[in-house]
Amino acid sequence: MLEYFEDDSEERFRDIIENHLEEARRRAFSLIEAARVDENGCRVTDTVKPQKVRFNGHQWEAYRFIYCVLNQEIASRDRVVRHRCHNRSCINPEHLEIGSQQDNKRDDWEHWAYGSDPDYL
Repeated sequence: MLEYFEDDSEERFRDIIENHLEEARRRAFSLIEAARVDENGCRVTDTVKPQKVRFNGHQWEAYRFIYCVLNQEIASRDRVVRHRCHNRSCINPEHLEIGSQQDNKRDDWEHWAYGSDPDYL
């Protein structure tokens, strides 16, 4: 039987949630406020790839940091932050949701087949 070990990011997020939550929430809200809103309601930055954020000596994708901090939930290898709007540059917390890798792949297939889900835009 294989034993599951947390990766470093899970341990670091646990530390943030337990010991630095208010500071992390301020940082998350400042990132959201600085982003521009596009025609789909996505909050995006002018970066080509998903924006990164540095907090407590570590670097994260901004969307993952924002979701985990605001929801006090830890994403892992098995539980990923999904973009329901299918825009990886989006940091709008209303467009982010946690799920499995399988959920994320199913979202992609449905998006390719049917387009964006208007309930999340």
